[in-house]
Amino acid sequence: MNDTEGSHITADIKRDSAASAVNLQDKEQVGETKLQHPTNRTARLSVIQEILSNAVVSSQGQLLGLLAKRGIEVTQATLSRDLDEMKAVKTRLKTGEMAYTLGVEPEFDDVTAEKIDQQLSRGLSGLITSAAAARNLVIVHTPSGAAQYMASVIDKQPIDGILGTVAGDDTVLLVCDDDEAAAGRVQWLLDIVSRGQGTARN
Repeated sequence: MNDTEGSHITADIKRDSAASAVNLQDKEQVGETKLQHPTNRTARLSVIQEILSNAVVSSQGQLLGLLAKRGIEVTQATLSRDLDEMKAVKTRLKTGEMAYTLGVEPEFDDVTAEKIDQQLSRGLSGLITSAAAARNLVIVHTPSGAAQYMASVIDKQPIDGILGTVAGDDTVLLVCDDDEAAAGRVQWLLDIVSRGQGTARN
């Protein structure tokens, strides 16, 4: 091998090493990309609800950090207003820790169930135009634009037999444990809404 051939090989090795370094840098940058969330108020409240429902959050500072990891920057004053609006309060958990919770803890008794029904009758009054069961689903129709709000009212309460909700513009699907639970929740919804409308008239 002459000197010219050796120089060419050395140059090729350097080019390959540089290209590999660039590719590695690109991959690292891709790996560091954070999932971004919309920064409007509704989206922020939704993310706060998700965090408080799935994590033990003991301080506003901790919550600010968790929001920042999701790409949401907010001041502590704004966060305090959000928590007040969502009725998030510090509660002593069964573990002894103090943490923010939303609504009533899922411990059902007659008194708790009655309180939930009262809260829902106020929150859902005028929002349900019809309800019907289809297997383990409850299909609820609302006035246009009210479905998202109705679903959020349901989601904030630990309601036995309801696994979750899916909302469109004027329709909400309640996903229940089984067909029997769905049939029972249809009548339950109609009863609590009728109760709320009766209270409003009085």
